[in-house]
Amino acid sequence: MSKTILIYAETRDGKLRQVALETLGAARLIAGDGDSIRILVAGSNITEAVSALKPYGGEVIYTVEHDDLEHYNPDAYMAAIEAVLGVAKPDTVLFGHTAIGRDLAPLVAASMNAGQISDITAIENNGGEAVFTRPLYAGKAFEKRVFIDGPWVVTVRPNNIPAAEAVEGVDTSIEDVAFPAPSLRSVVKDVVRKTTGKIDLSEAKIVVSGGRGVKSADGFKPLEELAELLGGAVGASRGACDAGYCDYALQIGQTGKVVTPEIYIACGISGAIQHLAGMSQSRVIIAINKDPEAPIFKVADYGIVGDLFDIVPLLTQEFRKVLVS
Repeated sequence: MSKTILIYAETRDGKLRQVALETLGAARLIAGDGDSIRILVAGSNITEAVSALKPYGGEVIYTVEHDDLEHYNPDAYMAAIEAVLGVAKPDTVLFGHTAIGRDLAPLVAASMNAGQISDITAIENNGGEAVFTRPLYAGKAFEKRVFIDGPWVVTVRPNNIPAAEAVEGVDTSIEDVAFPAPSLRSVVKDVVRKTTGKIDLSEAKIVVSGGRGVKSADGFKPLEELAELLGGAVGASRGACDAGYCDYALQIGQTGKVVTPEIYIACGISGAIQHLAGMSQSRVIIAINKDPEAPIFKVADYGIVGDLFDIVPLLTQEFRKVLVS
């Protein structure tokens, strides 16, 4: 029996986020012959995002556009999603495992009386049955789960599922859905952003992270220079944030952001369990620390024993020779 899969394509400032294409890639892994993949885009200025999505396929792109959706508000966004649920009648809804996705997914699951599997990092097709892999115990173990009945709600961890590729000759229709403006319990008047740089930390392919070993706010400057050169983002351990060296927006760990970049460079980070929970699934981990017994070396693929203030500038210098020449 064919099913309908609905993707929530997350945007930021009217632009499509990378995790939206990864969520679409997950939908293609789940979909069988005859299944319909549809996409939802909601916001106040979504023309650019919809145009960016069209080449990637999908039977229908549902758009919900309204001034009340300029800033994220769970009441407003749930009203938009429920309007689309009434039109699309999906069997499966997929979100990115982002701050917004983690907020909306359980609300949608409750609304649909659906089962939910969160934070998936891989999908297998076992004789037509989708098997979802997700981490446990801060990444120390993994479990595989299946749904025994529908409907489904799934969240996809960024940087784990391959992003969907564009499809030639695709004919995707656009369907505007009226926004049933709800009675909001709260209203976002303004948003003050504390950014981690030009690249979103949770989606960065390269992360250069600092711990207490940076010693001060100025100690992050060599890390920022290296990250900018590599096209990456800067992160931090909780220790560095607690010490006031940087903003908590940079924090990586169990109580911060979870990142899975292709390359993670840990500078002056000892490797506490709380921090490892946020970055241990990185594909390649490079550790720089003066202490050869630091726990971070146990999870690192490459380790450099030395002062980060000597090592990081040398790395930047050598990478600049290769990348700029």
